[in-house]
Amino acid sequence: MEELIAKRYIKALKKSSDIEKMQKISSIFSVLAEAFKDEKFIQIINNPDVSKSQKSEILLDAVKSAESEDVDNLIKLLAEHNRISIIPAMAEVIRKDIAVTTKSYSGVVYSNSDIEAKVIEDLSSGLGSKFDSKISLKFEKSSFNGIKVDVQDLGVEISFSKSRINSQIIEHIAKAI
Repeated sequence: MEELIAKRYIKALKKSSDIEKMQKISSIFSVLAEAFKDEKFIQIINNPDVSKSQKSEILLDAVKSAESEDVDNLIKLLAEHNRISIIPAMAEVIRKDIAVTTKSYSGVVYSNSDIEAKVIEDLSSGLGSKFDSKISLKFEKSSFNGIKVDVQDLGVEISFSKSRINSQIIEHIAKAI
C-alpha cells in the first residue's frame, strides 16, 4: 500500500524534475530512509504527542543542507497528511525509477568460493549487453554451492549449482550407456 502511495508522489515530483534533480532527491530520501531504521527516531515520529509541525521541522532540519525547495515542500505535504512513514518506500521507488530511466542496474553475485574481479566484470558486461543496460555486480560470499547472479530490479536470477550440474552429467552419461 505504501508503495502505491509513494509512486503517486514520485510521479508528480518527476514531472517537474530532470534526471539529475531526481538523483539528488533520491540520495536525500535514501538518507532519510536510513533514519527510519533507528528505534528512537521511529518513536518520535510515531509519538502522538509530537505535532505534525514538529515532525515536519525534524525532517526539514535533517535535509536543510540539500537546499531543495521541492524536497522541503514534499516533506511538509507528507507531514500534513500523516504520511511520513512512507519515506522509506519513496526512497525505494525513486531508486527503482532512476534505474529504469537510466537503464543502470546493480546486482549481486553469490558463491561459496571466491570469484575473480575479471569474471564479475565479464558477467556484468555480458548481462548488460543481453538486457541493453549497464549492470554493475558485486560479489557476496554465501553458502550457495555454485554461482548465483541476482539483479532484482530487472527480475533476473541466474544460478549454476555444482550439485545440479554433477547430477545432469551423471544422468547424461547414464543415458549414453
